[in-house]
Amino acid sequence: MLRNNLIILCFLILPGAFAQHNKTQIKNMAEPEIGTGLLIDKADRNNNFYDNEDTYSLPLASLTIEGEIENPGPVDFSKFQKRTVIVKETLLNKEGSNTFSGAYRYDGYSLFDLLTDRILKKKNAAAFRPIIDLYVEIENASGEKVVLSWGEIFYPNFLHNCIIATEVMRIVPSKSKDLWPLPTQSKLVIAQDLITERNISSPEKITVKSYEREIPVNRERSPLYSPTIKIISPDKVQEIPAGTPENLQPQTLHTVFYGRGRGIHSTQPFTGVNLKDLLPEKFRMSKPNLQNGLVVIAGLDGYRAVYSLSEIINRNDQAAILLVPCPEEKDGGKYRIFPSCDFFSDRAVKAVSEIYLEIIN
Repeated sequence: MLRNNLIILCFLILPGAFAQHNKTQIKNMAEPEIGTGLLIDKADRNNNFYDNEDTYSLPLASLTIEGEIENPGPVDFSKFQKRTVIVKETLLNKEGSNTFSGAYRYDGYSLFDLLTDRILKKKNAAAFRPIIDLYVEIENASGEKVVLSWGEIFYPNFLHNCIIATEVMRIVPSKSKDLWPLPTQSKLVIAQDLITERNISSPEKITVKSYEREIPVNRERSPLYSPTIKIISPDKVQEIPAGTPENLQPQTLHTVFYGRGRGIHSTQPFTGVNLKDLLPEKFRMSKPNLQNGLVVIAGLDGYRAVYSLSEIINRNDQAAILLVPCPEEKDGGKYRIFPSCDFFSDRAVKAVSEIYLEIIN
């Protein structure tokens, strides 16, 4: 009888003790509601570093998908499974430096899944049928907007890295025990971003768009060879000269070069310079650039691919997008783009003649 009474007493006392301990840890911090999430391993008995803390629910805003699709409308989240990403969030300061704001595991719904069954209806399909000139704008009720290329959602080597997060867990250092502040709303999370300015709260609308600038298409053009490249921004046009800039360090990246249509092209490495190092100073790190910068790379025949500026200059995976000199190629030279971040080769534009830089308002 005494033993049973002690057991009952423990059950009565321990939850309160644990609650008091938890309140002490997170004093002066507003916490969202604790969700279900994964089973918690606070004793660190298993090899998973990402299940050691409480998972918190993030209220999910209603979300609609619009734009150049045949079936616009609201998202029914019950149809989708949740995906998981891990993120070290860091934001820019006014003076141009950056500040680390926390490490987290986020669970939520991937843009890949949410957009998979939306049937495309491109405005420019008659002139340019490929889907690689598409991008999406994602907005919230506060007026914040970010852009992502179609390629970084559907073409990357590792899928489901862009999610609408509905749960969050701190990744707490085992020694310092730092408890980073928690978000309190659903959140767009782009896991491959180094500076996480595109991780906006409570997204409520996704708009699918194709690049509007008219670029003439001539697939029969021969020889397909552009000796120089024009970099065209709203207030400036500059040319990349005949030779690779001598002050830039060339990189060699090994790849299995595989196209969505024709399959294997080669297993040869590409050597070139990092495209981000060729962009004007005006299109380097800043919040507007990272959130709304768009880069369109066009070949001499009008074939073009859209990239977000962020996926070119702001990666945390060191997957460079190279400008590759190939002057010996008389059909597809003198420069081509190699996106090492992509599974498919479709955004590897040949005979690059123009690069357009824009900030989408």
